Amino acid sequence: MQKPIRLPDKRALSPRDVSFMYGLSEGTLANWRYLKIGPRYYKAGARKVIYFQTDLDAWATAHPVQTLDSIDG
Repeated sequence: MQKPIRLPDKRALSPRDVSFMYGLSEGTLANWRYLKIGPRYYKAGARKVIYFQTDLDAWATAHPVQTLDSIDG
């Protein structure tokens, strides 16, 4: 008997989902897509835009803000 294939957790999120999760407006996400900035996204068909959680996590952790409390000294 073959073992079942385990696929990575790649749940597709809509711009509305991302907007709710990150406190960004859907318009901001649309502008970022137009400007080719922001988190990685994919097109499913001609109009449907989807995001994957792994891409959102990578984008969020790649843009830390340095604060005085985070500096070792």
